[in-house]
Amino acid sequence: MKSFLAFTFFLFVFKSSQCQNIKVLNAQTKEPLFGVAIYNVDKSKSVVTNFRGEADLDAFFETEIIYFKHLSHQLKSITKRQLGNSNKVYLNSNTQDLNEIVISASKFEQNKRDIPQKIININAKNIEFSNPLTSADLLENTGQVYIQKSQLGGGSPMIRGFSTNRLLITVDGVRMNNAIFRGGNLQNVISVDPFSIQNTEVILGSGSVIYGSDAIGGVMGFYTQKPILSYSDSLLLKANAIVRYSTASDEKTGHFDFNLGYKKWAFVTNASYSYFGDLRMGSHGPKAYLRPEFVVSTNGNDAVVTNTNPLVQKPTCYTQVNLMQKAHYKPYKNLSFDLGLYYTTTSDYSRYDRLIRYRRGTLRSAEWNYGPQKWLMSNLQVTKLSSNSNLYDKIKATIAYQNFQESRMDRDFQSPIRNMRQEAVDAYSFNLDLEKKLGLKTEFFYGLEYIYNKVKSTGEEENIETNSIIPTVSRYPNGANWQSMAAYSSIKYQPNTKFVFQSGLRFNHIISKADFTENNTYLNLPFNTSQNEASALTGTAGISWLPSKMIQWKLNASSAFRAPNIDDIGKVFDSEPGSVVVPNETLRPEYAYGGELGLKLNFNDKVILDMNTYYTYLDNALVRRDFNLNGESEIIYDGELSNVQAIQNASKAWIYGFEVGAKINFTNQLALTSQYNIIGGTEVEGSIEVPVRHVAPNFGNTHIVWSSGDLKLDFFANYNGELSFYQLAPSEIEKDYIYALDANGNPYSPSWYTINLRTQYQVTNSTTVTASLENISDQRYKTYSSGIAAAGRNFVVSLKYSL
Repeated sequence: MKSFLAFTFFLFVFKSSQCQNIKVLNAQTKEPLFGVAIYNVDKSKSVVTNFRGEADLDAFFETEIIYFKHLSHQLKSITKRQLGNSNKVYLNSNTQDLNEIVISASKFEQNKRDIPQKIININAKNIEFSNPLTSADLLENTGQVYIQKSQLGGGSPMIRGFSTNRLLITVDGVRMNNAIFRGGNLQNVISVDPFSIQNTEVILGSGSVIYGSDAIGGVMGFYTQKPILSYSDSLLLKANAIVRYSTASDEKTGHFDFNLGYKKWAFVTNASYSYFGDLRMGSHGPKAYLRPEFVVSTNGNDAVVTNTNPLVQKPTCYTQVNLMQKAHYKPYKNLSFDLGLYYTTTSDYSRYDRLIRYRRGTLRSAEWNYGPQKWLMSNLQVTKLSSNSNLYDKIKATIAYQNFQESRMDRDFQSPIRNMRQEAVDAYSFNLDLEKKLGLKTEFFYGLEYIYNKVKSTGEEENIETNSIIPTVSRYPNGANWQSMAAYSSIKYQPNTKFVFQSGLRFNHIISKADFTENNTYLNLPFNTSQNEASALTGTAGISWLPSKMIQWKLNASSAFRAPNIDDIGKVFDSEPGSVVVPNETLRPEYAYGGELGLKLNFNDKVILDMNTYYTYLDNALVRRDFNLNGESEIIYDGELSNVQAIQNASKAWIYGFEVGAKINFTNQLALTSQYNIIGGTEVEGSIEVPVRHVAPNFGNTHIVWSSGDLKLDFFANYNGELSFYQLAPSEIEKDYIYALDANGNPYSPSWYTINLRTQYQVTNSTTVTASLENISDQRYKTYSSGIAAAGRNFVVSLKYSL
């Protein structure tokens, strides 16, 4: 009996010594890797890591070679004996992006290398390391999206010479663009909480076949955190808490999120709060950017007071709240239901570029505020990833409701009249996207889309002395609506692993209706109602070709369009001092035709060069030009005689550019990356060609990144070329109050650079510190067309605790 017990104990100890539970981690971030395939040479034995990166190697022999394979990491092989007593295996991320998965190109997952267009992919770890204050800053950190700011609570992206309503924003596949997205600078991208983002994809260039109107210059797709299932009967709990502080704006941010995962149900909750104080600009730069004085109002009395620190831009402070709740239900392996609720609101915040304008030697405005920018979205998505249907293999249906609210309040210096205008848009959308394999080499994507927007708009004048309120002309025709109906198809043909051809078509029909009866009390338009209908057919065709491991070619041609929306057809607003825009019912869509050629060279993953050149022709362009209203070129608006203008199909534009990126991997720990963008363009104004308004100066960045163990360092420079007086668009020259002055007293946009240092340290498995010292040399600069100067020397520090 004793011998039997001893033998049993020996077997137990021997068996226990053979068991080996390991954890697979990312070598750079130390994050656990889910879905790592672990197998032997003939693949007769295999296991897959769980959400904690864990797997059991008990089935493998001591001397057997074991392979660790993950889609976004380098293949690793090792024997069980070589692991020794270590229970951790580290995998290096792919140094090139040929195998990255993207969604935005077809609404379903595809290899990035198969897409003929240039796509930027930013994952959650990169976002965490760059630590952006807003989603506008997140995009700017890519080095390929240019950001304009009129105030601290803002950020208007520019991509390849296009901006605002010629770029499309999507959140979890739902378009954010609505009927009042304008041609002037837009701040809607800051409504997306960077803490909630799982990954961001930016399509550089047209995306009209998949996304329809507005996707002329590019598509910015934000994909938020997904609820994670436990795939077992036990609860999976994951949580993060983050606090952050930055010195230039006295920013204070708090954030938390947590995930509850069950076998078939999962929930994720996300909440953030940010306070931003008045922003301090740099010490070294143009004097024209200083803020020597500002207006203070006390009991209705306005006074100009001296700014004790002209580097502080008063007033620019504001607060923001972001909330998100998502639920995921997966009753079967290939069927899932996803519900998302999103809410964002800001406080009132000043439009700083309007507060620095002078008239007859005195500040023009006593106040110019945006009211809270509010965004609410709810969406339900049903996805089936496999089917025996003859019509589809994968199907995705998305229904969404959004409510947008914004307002404007302005009052001239020492005037008792405050102008108040409020807007709200209810936006409903339905998308049906399908994928079908037509053979081993061919995939077919197709879908339908319906969008309905309804606009509410009011205008009031308040007398602050008597507290009386009377109605006035609203910004948009109240009750106007905008509808879009579309069908699209796209085909992908891959005869071998080296060549991919993709092509697609989309047909869109747009209807907008507006009633101007209320506004005609003030404007006396020659029409009371307007109905605008337009159809558009757009297409794309491109190839991706890898003749060798070293070379990849991409070639793409496409057409795109933007249909006039309610902002184009029915807006009434002061576009600049002394000018007013009035409605125009005769508008037609604008079209863009373009192409791009890309070349990527990969020298054994040591040196990688990525180059792209592109050209776009914009026809029938919707632009703001002088106009006559009932034969009059001037009218009284908000008490001022103003030049009459309207949006018109009155221009053509030619935009072109070249982009080059480089990455040099000196070692596994040390790398250099650099990106530079050259952009040019002209448009027709009258009988001459002039610079295009949203063509940014040449810009780029260079990073030297060192990563070892728990520490990561990034020493980098951002730089920006000059736009001389003669390179500014006429509409920019008219805004001379936001620019520096050259030797001749003319406005221009100076070149600038910043030197920066960023670091991240994993203190423990649950605690991470990220810190940045930005604009170390304290440069005073503005990004092109911005009314507010950028932050001076800025120290940003955040602490993250994960459970």
